[in-house]
Amino acid sequence: MREALGLVAYHAGNWSEALSELRAVRRMTRSDEHIAIIADAERALGRPERALDLAKETDTAKLNKATQVELAIVAAGARRDLGQLDAAVVSLQGDDLKPEKRDPWSARLFYAYADNLEAAGRKDDAIRWFLNAAEADAEDETDAAERAADLSNEKEAPTDE
Repeated sequence: MREALGLVAYHAGNWSEALSELRAVRRMTRSDEHIAIIADAERALGRPERALDLAKETDTAKLNKATQVELAIVAAGARRDLGQLDAAVVSLQGDDLKPEKRDPWSARLFYAYADNLEAAGRKDDAIRWFLNAAEADAEDETDAAERAADLSNEKEAPTDE
């Protein structure tokens, strides 16, 4: 019951309630199944350092691959929140970040990578990775194609000099 309440609260944007319920579930089950959601709620409450601490203290080898990737995405977002843009980009690089991959989490990973590349001022790379995300996004979970198009249009727009 607490797990369901925590997940509903998270999806509704009630971060404090989500944290309370999911922390209780974590203590009761001794499971880190929802650690990425817990860390993301910490970020949403303006505590990126706490999100990074959770990511560092979690034994990711015990997590399923989808949760590992989600936690990496959240940790990269926390680094970005702290202004560590290059670290956010580098933290997402690894074996799963290959354009030909089509795992259930590929579109989200590619999108997060592209988003962080854009934040770091690497527009051309961001466009390429938004396009990779769009290709991997069979479920239309992201707006990757639109983001790529918007960035391409920004690049081509004349500047007032």
